[in-house]
Amino acid sequence: MEFTVQYLSFYAVQVDHESDTKQYSHYQTLDTDAFEKSPLSSFLEGELKKIVKRKAQHHPNSDAAPTKIGRFVAEPGHPLSSNPNYNLFQRALTADSVAAFQKESEAFVKTYLQTSAVRGGVFLVCKAVPKKYYSDLFLFVLKCDFQENVATLADSKTLIKKVERAITTKNMKSIQYPHMIEEGMVEQAEVKIHQSSHARYFEDFLPYVEYGDSMPQILRTQVQTIMEEHAEEAFAHSVEERNAFTEKIELWASSETRELQEQFSTHEVMEASAQIAEHAPDASTRMKLGDTDIKVPIAEFGETVHLAKLGDRYMLLVEADQVQFDKHVSPIEFLKPEDVQTVFERIKAKSLSVQQ
Repeated sequence: MEFTVQYLSFYAVQVDHESDTKQYSHYQTLDTDAFEKSPLSSFLEGELKKIVKRKAQHHPNSDAAPTKIGRFVAEPGHPLSSNPNYNLFQRALTADSVAAFQKESEAFVKTYLQTSAVRGGVFLVCKAVPKKYYSDLFLFVLKCDFQENVATLADSKTLIKKVERAITTKNMKSIQYPHMIEEGMVEQAEVKIHQSSHARYFEDFLPYVEYGDSMPQILRTQVQTIMEEHAEEAFAHSVEERNAFTEKIELWASSETRELQEQFSTHEVMEASAQIAEHAPDASTRMKLGDTDIKVPIAEFGETVHLAKLGDRYMLLVEADQVQFDKHVSPIEFLKPEDVQTVFERIKAKSLSVQQ
């Protein structure tokens, strides 16, 4: 998707950590013609397209996911215009002159200077329209950190000629508003951020935007809730047993490495898994049987994936209509599978010989 830049404001942020001073300098605010003639045009060539195409999930697979979708917070019954961050973006999107856009873009850089993770660099605020969908307006906020070996900036006329050695689009932080669900479809209540650093630049920058919990956190919370509900029912007549179980669950929740608890029946686990799969159909869990790592879709547990014991040994059974292999060739590809009962008997016999 190609964009036409309507306005772009260019700022330099200076931070002196010794004196704890933070300041910015406005270099230029450009309209379409000035932008296309400036070195910024080639510097940002393809970047806006890349930002829009970058995939993000409402519930990412990791808490540390670099790209996230945030939603403007509004009290029930109140419009989005009650959110200060939403208003900040709307004012910039509706600015219709260089002077008006400069005024609104300065609100972004001033807000950024108040964040705890602020760093020196170039701060860009850009209003653009897709060449294909003229009715959609987008605002991009871009932050490029300075390279440590460069300490000087160009003057307000030459801009990039000297700055290009000091900044790069690599690891550039970005905000895109509104979030584009797919080409031609946007969500005005959502914003997409990208920050490839451990420092949460834009989460701090936008305090009135909330982000969906990661899938691991959702699973942990749902499982803990299910366990607590189970405790209320199973130990309704014994406060002591209920407290002991609750303490056990708290230890489980805080542990990085967890072992099989052997607490619920297969039917109970299937019911709990169905509750999770209803909200997160693609949810999966990783387990380790001995030295073998396995990723299991939660929705398939008890259906095509079964965890069982034979004596004191654990086994995972997986049903499938076919077996496929990756590019790494092995003799297993030529196996004629045995009947499952034959396998069970061999495992049982091996277990008995170990005991003897």
